[in-house]
Amino acid sequence: MVLQSIIERALAGEHISREEALRLWREAPLHLLASAADHLRAEKVADPEVVTWQIDRNINTTNVCVSGCRFCNFHCKPHQTERHFITPIEEYIRKTEEMFALGGDQLLLQGGMHPRLGIEYYEELFRALKEHFPTLRLNALGAPEVAHIAKISNITTQRVLERLVSAGLSSLPGAGAEILVERVRKMISPAKPSAEEWLRVMHEAHLMNIPTTATMMYGHIESIEERIEHLIRLRDLQAECPEGNYGFTAFIPWIFRSEGTQLEQMGYSTHFSPNEYLRLIAIARLVLNNIRNIQASWLTVGKQTAQMALHSGANDMGSIMIEENVVSSAGAHNRFDREGICTAIREAGFTPRLRNQLYEYRD
Repeated sequence: MVLQSIIERALAGEHISREEALRLWREAPLHLLASAADHLRAEKVADPEVVTWQIDRNINTTNVCVSGCRFCNFHCKPHQTERHFITPIEEYIRKTEEMFALGGDQLLLQGGMHPRLGIEYYEELFRALKEHFPTLRLNALGAPEVAHIAKISNITTQRVLERLVSAGLSSLPGAGAEILVERVRKMISPAKPSAEEWLRVMHEAHLMNIPTTATMMYGHIESIEERIEHLIRLRDLQAECPEGNYGFTAFIPWIFRSEGTQLEQMGYSTHFSPNEYLRLIAIARLVLNNIRNIQASWLTVGKQTAQMALHSGANDMGSIMIEENVVSSAGAHNRFDREGICTAIREAGFTPRLRNQLYEYRD
């Protein structure tokens, strides 16, 4: 009766507590959580029979990074000159033309926290891309990158966001959240901006009505309590978003992939459990009842588990990801093309609809 009461309150739109969410994680049968989360999904989305998906391309601005993330094989240190790169504009143009030819409308621009790439660099890059492709959407730079740019440019993060929007920024991805608990961040990302900085940048973006997403990378050193804390902090920040502003348009959790990482060398390896992932999706839907969209991370969990997630609270399958380098470098090798992602959605019993970053239908 206690578990059912907690679930009913979540379904009614009430914010359940940390203790209640933790109790659901530890005690509620998965079928009960999945059923409740699926019911809430159907209430939250415009069309319960539809699962959305996207076409975009992830281009890495640079692999030079001072963050020191122990889960990332992609980055290199500034002194590793034989490995480092900064993507030239000619490569952006070629890859963007390829993306448009495949039906995409957006670049996801992410990279390292480069010690010499300040605000002027990104302004020039964004303006050049928009000059070549006026309809291009730029979903660019996570909150840690914004905080880093502000630091080395000696301006505020709010000013960074204002200047990036003026240069062409469309939305801010949720990258760099990992787990929003300092104990965890200090161990896995010793030089990355803090959880508080991540939340502050996102709050500033919400006040400016910049659409954002929220993420979680789980399955490494964090505890269940810390996963729940992460969700609560996202929900509470979303509650502060001014009415009518975008805030977090979606939540995207994915499992840590350990292949070849420093964390693996420290003894933390990927132990993927489909049931654990589905439990996380369902709990997220019940806790984050003020965030409309939850994405199934097929890249890290595979087709079948992603399909099951669509019946456990998720309503979106993400992007076909024409290009992805960071998670793939740590052992995530799943792939979808346009036909494949639509087939997977239909096999799960839903109608696929192509969307943009604002979750508006494109077809």
